[in-house]
Amino acid sequence: MKKIRQKTLALGSAIMLGIMGVANAQEVDLVIVSWGGAYTASQQKAYHEPFMAMNPNVNIINDDSSAEAVSKIRAMSEAKNVTWGLVDAIASQAIQLCEEGLAEPIDHDAVLAPAPDGTPASKDFGDLIVSECFIPNIVYSTTFGYRTDLVKEPPTSINDVFNLEKIPGKRALEKKPIVNLEWALIADGVNPDDVYDVLDTEEGVDRAFAKLDTIKDEVVWWEKGAQTPQLLADGEVVMGSTYNGRLFSVIEEEKQPIAMMWDWQVFDLDGWIVPVGGPHRDLVMEYLNFATDTQRLADQAKYISYGPARKSSAPLVGKHATLGIDMAPHMPTAPANAKNTLLYNYEWWADNQDDLTERFNAWLAQ
Repeated sequence: MKKIRQKTLALGSAIMLGIMGVANAQEVDLVIVSWGGAYTASQQKAYHEPFMAMNPNVNIINDDSSAEAVSKIRAMSEAKNVTWGLVDAIASQAIQLCEEGLAEPIDHDAVLAPAPDGTPASKDFGDLIVSECFIPNIVYSTTFGYRTDLVKEPPTSINDVFNLEKIPGKRALEKKPIVNLEWALIADGVNPDDVYDVLDTEEGVDRAFAKLDTIKDEVVWWEKGAQTPQLLADGEVVMGSTYNGRLFSVIEEEKQPIAMMWDWQVFDLDGWIVPVGGPHRDLVMEYLNFATDTQRLADQAKYISYGPARKSSAPLVGKHATLGIDMAPHMPTAPANAKNTLLYNYEWWADNQDDLTERFNAWLAQ
């Protein structure tokens, strides 16, 4: 324990010296890639603005390209021109980029701050560190919102998404196979515990696409998480999938006539990766130490309903920064919301994402 504390103190001193050095240096532009909308806004308030206040010569530039992170990092690496300093990625992206040598392995206990009680970061994050290149940030879910004034009977199960007779009208689904194939199989009668075993067969993949065929003509495909809330607010769709925090924003902050359906929400992890060869590496490490500490992760939950990845952050989650409402009941992990949940299989998708994305895009073009 003494050695760990000495190591932490030494790291802290080095980081503070680095921060002071940055503060006295010329202006630095640090590109941080994320998902845009309400999520980037929550990072801006909880992480970016406080960090820039401590480092007046650092200018954080937001880039909303996380959805295309894998292909863009591959292209930049091939061109030997990596311009991104830090990237917010889902766990499967992190695993994939790490295996390809495009994301940097991180010594979590050397780079990240310990918990307030001295617990090393690796233990505080625990099994959410699904890759040596991945620094967990949040637990979130992909689930459904619906217009309360445009449906005669509110949806209560994932089956209703595929039931055009019960709930006619347009749906919004993400323009990729991930999550959609899982939901299609569950709605087609597959036991949720067996979904990935079924998807591991050609017949299972065919079955999932056949189920999606039944609603394909009524789907508006989205590529960024902010699109579904806007489509719902505009009345262009009657229901749609997106990240639970985006729905929280449009429901609680914008007061739109929208409600959530939590049945078979899909849990996933989101966090940071450092692209190999990216600029300002020392500054990136200083930012990571600051932005992933216990208080900062709890602070993000003041602005969006995603669960912080650190165990030590959970007790610090309180009220929304401006609405004043308790945030705990709005988390995807709240007992009332988590009756039927599917845990996203990161490794399976890391292995199969490229092939199924190719097939999905071909299916869309049919």
